[in-house]
Amino acid sequence: MKKVFGLICVVLILAVGGGLVYLISCFPNGGSAPDVQIEVTSERVARGRYLANHVTICIDCHSARNWEYYSGPIVVGTEGQGGERFGEEMGFPGTLYAQNITPAGIGTWTDGEVVRLITTGVTKDGKAIFPLMPYPSYGQMSQEDVYSIVAYLRTLAPVEHTPQKSSLNFPMNLIVRTIPQPYTPQVRQEPADTLAYGAYMTTISGCSECHTQNVKGEPVPGMAFAGGFVFPMPQNRTVVSANITPDVETGIGTWTKAQFVERFKRFAAVEMQTMAVDRGGENTIMPWTMYAGMTEEDLGAIYTYLRTVDPVKHRVETYPNQ
Repeated sequence: MKKVFGLICVVLILAVGGGLVYLISCFPNGGSAPDVQIEVTSERVARGRYLANHVTICIDCHSARNWEYYSGPIVVGTEGQGGERFGEEMGFPGTLYAQNITPAGIGTWTDGEVVRLITTGVTKDGKAIFPLMPYPSYGQMSQEDVYSIVAYLRTLAPVEHTPQKSSLNFPMNLIVRTIPQPYTPQVRQEPADTLAYGAYMTTISGCSECHTQNVKGEPVPGMAFAGGFVFPMPQNRTVVSANITPDVETGIGTWTKAQFVERFKRFAAVEMQTMAVDRGGENTIMPWTMYAGMTEEDLGAIYTYLRTVDPVKHRVETYPNQ
């Protein structure tokens, strides 16, 4: 009996060891960094600036935010420097830090390596990152939009700042290796096809990332866009993402397109960029001041698409401790 038990243990050890070797040697599977040198044109820089600041909002997570003001606007001069912390208290399986994406941080990366990072989550040295940066969604961007973002990042002022390294808990530190998939460029739908274009813009805007509950990084089935993601905030505040499904009682089912667009555009006003928040008062992680720069056409397309998702009856108390 002891020999049989010992044999079983040996087989299990070999199986686990073999699995780890396979996992480490074959993943992440993000493909090779494309051999590309992106031409930095004024058109690409303008498109990339628009996307990175108002749609994909790369600059939001990769900069310092001033939480003395509503919605935590970007601190001028920190654009792209990284350092924002996302910890276990926010539901993440570890402690994550946004990295420096200015030329001081990615200046030695090739354009292809930056493209691969954005679209597959694989770093210059072949490591997989946790999809806090929603690369599964960014991987659905058109090639030209990705190229435009890279072209824009090359124009950022270099900021010498080295954020802390991210760390994932076991077993996510192993599971994360299986998440990246090779990038297959998508076709950016034309604005004339409002619904298809709205689906595209909703995806690359990352709306589902914050407006869908998740457990250890995995979205809860049946709760897409239904809100409920809890975000601990500075000064012991808490904010919970809203239900943006078309449910008429708990979502945005009664909203008109004009009301939806206005909800964003009101934050484009200069005075809204530095709206002071009293200590203990309501604040939000939602970067309204950045999304406010999105065009009315793009916001309207997102509204049109959201009206087609499954309505979920889920009442959310946005500020539970206020």
